[in-house]
Order: sequence, then structure tokens, then C-alpha cells
Amino acid sequence: MKPQYDAIIIGGGHNGLICAAYLARAGKKPLVLERRALIGGACVTEEVWPGYHVSTTSYVMSMMQTRVVEELQLKKYGWEILPTECLFVPFPDGTHFALWEDQKKTLTEIAKFSKKDAEIYPHFEQFLSEAGVFMRQMLWTTPPDPTSNRLRDLKELFGIAMKFRKLGGKLFRFTDLLTMSISDFLDMYFESDKLKAIKSYYGSIGSFMGPRSPGTAYVLLHHLMGDLGGAGGWGFMKGGMGAVSKAIAGFALEHGATIRTEAEVDHVLIDRGRTSGVRLESGEEISSKVVVSNADPKTTFLKLMDTGALPADFVEEIRNFRTYSTAFKINLALEKPPRYTAFDSRTVGIKYPTYVHIGPSMDYLEKAYDDAKYGRPSQRPFITPVLPTIVDPDLAPPGKHILNLFGGHAPYTLEGTTWDQEREKFANTVIDTLAEYAPNLKDSVIHRQILVPPDLERIYALPQGHIFHGEMSLDQLFHMRPAPGYADYRSPIKGLYQCGSGTHPGGGVMGMGGHNAAREVLRDW
Repeated sequence: MKPQYDAIIIGGGHNGLICAAYLARAGKKPLVLERRALIGGACVTEEVWPGYHVSTTSYVMSMMQTRVVEELQLKKYGWEILPTECLFVPFPDGTHFALWEDQKKTLTEIAKFSKKDAEIYPHFEQFLSEAGVFMRQMLWTTPPDPTSNRLRDLKELFGIAMKFRKLGGKLFRFTDLLTMSISDFLDMYFESDKLKAIKSYYGSIGSFMGPRSPGTAYVLLHHLMGDLGGAGGWGFMKGGMGAVSKAIAGFALEHGATIRTEAEVDHVLIDRGRTSGVRLESGEEISSKVVVSNADPKTTFLKLMDTGALPADFVEEIRNFRTYSTAFKINLALEKPPRYTAFDSRTVGIKYPTYVHIGPSMDYLEKAYDDAKYGRPSQRPFITPVLPTIVDPDLAPPGKHILNLFGGHAPYTLEGTTWDQEREKFANTVIDTLAEYAPNLKDSVIHRQILVPPDLERIYALPQGHIFHGEMSLDQLFHMRPAPGYADYRSPIKGLYQCGSGTHPGGGVMGMGGHNAAREVLRDW
């Protein structure tokens, strides 16, 4: 039978849409199949309550690459970022810290806590900047197989070695960044626990690790991969995060892609070792030359096909791919914005802190992790409260607001109880914790939506609720992601590719998995 499409993309998340967009840009005929009624995966805007348009899962834009935005002409399709002015961090003693894009202003803040740290901070930032330049180059690289003797792999390895050489004497510090805990890494530079808490916060985002866990230093670098500007490169997408997916889909559709919603794939069809298309839950079969899965690796290889068609060692690697999550998301509809007692607009120099971190010390962050290690929701969770309606008021009814609360830790599996029993109590803990810094919060809540890892898995198909489709640790990065020998976006099945966050370079609304997978599909064609 003649294939109906050049490519079928399983899943309409941002990576799947980007893959389709680049294939359509190259003149191919891709079909995107999304199981939900709206596209975007975990990058969506949903009307959770009448008049409230909520970025239910991903909530800020930080990691998408400018090149992708330009090549897909996303501004033509509604892409508009509203940058955050600063990161505001309140402390229990009433002091605060503001991290600015302007380094001089940041140094003034650091000097409040340590003049020595203010002196060393530019050197720290310079190193992270140099490491970031190197890592951004690696984002566009298809990881070679170090055990292969294929000419293409050898060329890639040589190119990577040349890039490493440019790090010069800082190569050893870069190795530290890949392997150390963020606590130990920051101890090499700074003395202020408050500054170290601010930076170590990034090492715990989306990961089942505490700041003293080896490998968390790299997670800090991963969150600095964006190049879009704003405080730390973070900003709000006008219209909510669903506007990202809508813009990518706009380009893909205009260039010949087809997108179907409420079309859940049940099985990848395989004929004599090669994919021939997919079968939907409805029983409909659709043929194509290739299939590209934006689903996570475990879903792709353990649920959507017979594992007997795969090499046994590959199946074992995928089964062992760690996806255990402790991230939560709570979305609130509010009468009024939270009033942080540590915030004074005259002192800080902005009208309102839209982007905030609650995680005042290294011990605080580690104890939040300690609870989760033993199957308990954190009694003192770390929290990122963001209030997009200050800069994008159309997201809520006039005068009302949306507060997104992301943080940790909320273990996927609880010891001796269930999330049905603990969900509301945990939400109360989160709100009570934030209310210590913003006392008016509790009286301002109109509605709340609680998403713990089992909810994130059930609704958004995030494996065990993991926002990155799998832990971002050294053993699951680059040529090891998701499995040795198959980090090149291909798979043991001919014609079956991967493009989701379970591939290099990992999670976040970055789009590189989709971009790179499309490139490899086109190379093979």
C-alpha cells in the first residue's frame, strides 16, 4: 500500500510540532496525531475556570533557541515574550534578593550579604557563560556513538573534541559542573548561604534530587540554555504557554502539515523489522514512510509496540531509564496578587515581582528532598510562584489574577497513603508555606487546581509525572539518552525515530529534540 504520509508524529507536544514544522519546511508531508483535544502536550493554555486561561503545566519561557524562533517565523504566528524584570527571592528574616539581567545591579544585591561574593560573582558568571556557549553548540549535535566506527560518528566525536579544547584550562571546572552536587560546586565560589540557596534552587527543579546530590550542578547549567533575554532568560509568553504550540502549529500547517486531535495511537505497526505506520485506539490504521515518536521512551518502546520486536538489551535499558518524579504544579485563581512582606517597590525598583523563588537556604532545599526520599510530601516545599496576569491581564477576568505554583517535592508514590488522601492536604501545605511570605494569599484564593505526579502522568502523559521525560543526570545525558547506541534519534526499528524530551538534550520548552530528529529523518531520506 502506498504510504498516506511521509511521516507520522506521535504526540502534538512542542517537540512533535517542531519536528513536523521542519519536515513540512523541507517539502515533506507530515501528520501529527495528538491524543488530547488540544495540541501542545505539556505546553498548553487551558481555560480551567470560566475566564481564566491558565498555563497548566509549563509556565514560563526560557529555553527555546532564537534560531528555531527565526527559522519557523514564529513571530508571524503570534509569538511574543513578555520578559520578567527580575527574579525576586524573599527570606524569612524580611530581607530579599533580586537577580537582574544587568550584572551591576545583581552585584549590588550580592554585596548586601557578602562583599567577597560580589567580587567573585563576575568570574562565576563568566565561567557559566563560557560553559553555556559550549553547551549551546552541543544542543544542535546529534550524539555520536562512542563505540561506533562509522565515519559519521568519528567525525562528530572529532568535532566535539575540538570544541572541548576551546575550554582550555577550564575543562576541569566543566567536568566539575557535570559531576558535582550544586552544593559542593557553589562552595568553591561563595560564602553566603543566601546566594548559594538562590543558585542551588535551579539544581532541584524537576529532579528527584536535593542540592547535595551529585549531578545537580549540571541541572543549573541546563536551565541556562536559553538565549531569549530577561532575568535569567525567563519570561512569560503572551497568551500563556499554549501560544508557543499554537505558533509552531501555525507554521507547520501553512507549510503542508496535517494535525489531528483526539487521535490516540494504540500501536506502532511493524512489518519485517520496519515501521509501516500506526493503529489508533479507534482501530483506524494510517500508513507512512516513517514514524517519529514525541512520546517518552518508555511509552514508545514498552507500550506502543511488542517488545519482542526489540533487542533484549535495549528493552532493559529503556526499562531502567529513570523517570521517577517529585514535581508538582498548583494553579490558583486569585482576587488579588500576593503581597510579599519583603517586597517594597521603591527599594526594589519594580512595580511587582512576577517571578519569585521560595527556597531560603541550602538546608531548606535539602530537607524538602529528605521528605520525598522516604515517600512523604515535603512539609516545607520549595516553590516558584509566578503571576503572569500582571503583564498579561487578558488571561483572567478583569481585576482577577492567576498564580502558578511549581515546585517540589511531591513523590509519585507515597508511603502508607495515597494521593487521593493527601492531595488537598499537600496543597494546603504549599499555600500555607507561601502565605508565610505573602500573608494575604489565603484570603485571596478563588479556585485551585492541584497537579501532582500521577495527575501529570494521567493528563499530560509525562512518565511518572517527570517534566523532562527522564532524570537529567550524567548517566542519562548525551550519548546515553535514552539508551546507549540509540541517542541519534533513531531506534532499533527501521523508520522509527524519537523526538521527545527523553532524547538529547533533554527537557524544557527548548524544541531541540524536535529540530534534531527532523534533521536526522531528512538525512536518512
